Amino acid sequence: MDTRFNEQDLAFQKEVRQFLREAWDEDLQTRVQGTSTMKEGMVEWQRRLYKKGWMAPHWPVEHGGTDWTVTQRFIYNSERAAAGAPETVAFGVTMVASVILAYGTEEQKAKFLPRILRSEDWWCQGYSEPGAGSDLASLKTKAELDGDVYVVNGSKIWTTYAQYADWIFCLVRTDSSGRKQQGITFLLIDMTSPGVTVRPIDTIDGFHHLNEVFFENVRVPAANRIGEEGEGWTYAKSLLVHERLSIAEVADSKRALSLLREEARREINGGIPLLDNPLFAKRLTDVEIDLMALEYTELRALAAIAEGKDPGPESSLLKLQGTEIQQAIQELRMDVAGYYSGTLQGDLSAEELGHDHADAIQKLYFRGRASSIYGGSNEIQKNITAKYVLGL
Repeated sequence: MDTRFNEQDLAFQKEVRQFLREAWDEDLQTRVQGTSTMKEGMVEWQRRLYKKGWMAPHWPVEHGGTDWTVTQRFIYNSERAAAGAPETVAFGVTMVASVILAYGTEEQKAKFLPRILRSEDWWCQGYSEPGAGSDLASLKTKAELDGDVYVVNGSKIWTTYAQYADWIFCLVRTDSSGRKQQGITFLLIDMTSPGVTVRPIDTIDGFHHLNEVFFENVRVPAANRIGEEGEGWTYAKSLLVHERLSIAEVADSKRALSLLREEARREINGGIPLLDNPLFAKRLTDVEIDLMALEYTELRALAAIAEGKDPGPESSLLKLQGTEIQQAIQELRMDVAGYYSGTLQGDLSAEELGHDHADAIQKLYFRGRASSIYGGSNEIQKNITAKYVLGL
């Protein structure tokens, strides 16, 4: 792979590998992977990236970004995933920051961006509601202007890491008189505001990462509105492009595929490694080919972003194919674990299973069932692709 890179790229690759060896240490890995220490570990990881100047490579340089080329972005992400290091938490640095940079006032940029860059604020996303998931424009959480303050009432659901969040970026309805895509406003809400309540949602993977968020007469300064009132749908669509690009997780799937290959090599089935089973090998190869094709699609999207363009419907293709590949890899890894993957959550500990990867594989498999739903379900992505790519 190195033969694709020039001397400058190879020097950068060496720098990235050195940084990861030093910054992504065993203690930090343990904290990030722990259920009770995850936030603390992620904040520390992001602060190490910030100290290096790599927290927000895609931001403009004047706000703390880098001037990395498309190739350098590709190198960093590939090396990060290969080392097992996580991406930054997308809600702040990737998602809401992109909207603030594009549509926020200079005062909003000065207030929020430095704190996001230094990981001083943890953000969550207030989009989905009990009656508005993939049909997001049907949202009913209401905000009424009272002088220079919006009074917000309603609820959000499936809010990832809301239990940790300092702020939530929210879509709220400020006008119901027109089309449902109209009258939606983009607000930034302090999670410590009176009237905000967070309730956990238990999920099948055994981790607490999803929540319901309730707003009861929550007073939000109008200064926390992004852009114009009623134009939030436009801002939300631009944010979803960045969300879907990150959901694709191409580099992380490459690492997962590598782990799968090694697990299948060690697993003996019928006297031979499972990797040598023709049927299993074909399934693995099919996924590998799909992933290679997806990687080239991602590179095209990155090239468009580097030229200042919106990647557009390519983000839907990446999200659609990326999540299907993730699920295919997870299913193959469950097959490798065999009967060990069949125990229900909580029945046996990882030690009692006696199989070093079965417990982790099962948790990833269960959590991965949702990846084709969040960020806009894959059925919705097919509709977007049909409309904007195929012209149907």
